[in-house]
Amino acid sequence: MNLHHLYLFGRASFLKSVTLMRRYLVNTLSQIVSMYLLFAVMFFGGRQIAGAAITRSIEGIVVGYFLWMLIMSAYSSIANDIMQEAQWGTLEQLYMSPLGFDRIVGVKTVVNVFVSLFLSTILLVLMLATTRVTLSFDLVTVAPILILTLAPAVGLGYVFGGLALLYKRIESAFRLMQFAFVALVAAPVEQFPVLRFAPFSLGSYLLREAMGADESLLEIPAADLGLLVAVSVVYLGLGYGVFRVIQRKARERGVLGEY
Repeated sequence: MNLHHLYLFGRASFLKSVTLMRRYLVNTLSQIVSMYLLFAVMFFGGRQIAGAAITRSIEGIVVGYFLWMLIMSAYSSIANDIMQEAQWGTLEQLYMSPLGFDRIVGVKTVVNVFVSLFLSTILLVLMLATTRVTLSFDLVTVAPILILTLAPAVGLGYVFGGLALLYKRIESAFRLMQFAFVALVAAPVEQFPVLRFAPFSLGSYLLREAMGADESLLEIPAADLGLLVAVSVVYLGLGYGVFRVIQRKARERGVLGEY
C-alpha cells in the first residue's frame, strides 16, 4: 500500500469533515461559541477576582487554552472514531480494508487535528480580540513545538482507543482526563523541573515562550528541544504499543464487532 492511497484516504476524510461542518453549520458554530463563552467566563470572571494577576498572565492563559483545545481533539479523536464505527457496525469492515486499520486510525487522527486546528484558530482570533493581546505567529518556531506537544496526546488517545475496542463506551472515563490535561498544560516547569518529563508541560511552556515572549526556535535551549522530542517519541510510542496489545486482546475475545 503506497503513500498515494493514504493521501487519497486522508483527502476524502478531510472533505467529509468539511462537508459535515458545513451541513451541520449550527452545530459547528455552537461548538465555537460554547468554547469562546467558557474562555470569556474565565477571563472576565478572573479579572474581577484577581485583577492585575490575570492581566499579567493573559498571554499564557490564551496560549494554554488554545493548546488545551488541540490536545483534547488529538486525544479524543481516536476513541470517538472507534466508538462511532462500533455503533454503526462498520468497525470490522475497517479491519478488512487493504489500507490497514492502524493506518486508517492514524490518518483520521491527523485529519481531525487539522480540522480542530482550523476551529481553534478561529477561537484564538476571538480570544485575541477580546483580550487585546498580541502573540507571535512564527510558523518555523510554533509549528514544530505544537506538533511535538500534541504527539503525547495522540499516544494517550491510542490507549483509550484500545480500551474503546474492548469496552465500546468509555466516554465518561476519558472525559475525566481533560481536568488532568488542564493541570499539565499550566504546570510551572520553571519552578519544578521534574514536570518537564510529563506530557504537554514542557511543550506548553515552550509554546508560551514562543508565542507570548516572541522567542525564536534558535533561542530555545537545545536541551529543552531535545527533551521535548524525547518525551513526545516516548509517549507516542508507548501509547501505540499499548493500543496494539489491547487490539490483539480484542480480536482474541471476538468483541470487535460487538457494541
